[in-house]
Amino acid sequence: SSVEDLQAKIADFIEHFNKTMAKPFRWTYQGKPLKA
Repeated sequence: SSVEDLQAKIADFIEHFNKTMAKPFRWTYQGKPLKA
């Protein structure tokens, strides 16, 4: 579904961000799948 695709893109972005921008950053999104 489009929601799952969006969550996957967000996870990929966070992983990429953490690898490329080595700065301490507290994400409000805790990596837990949101239950609709």
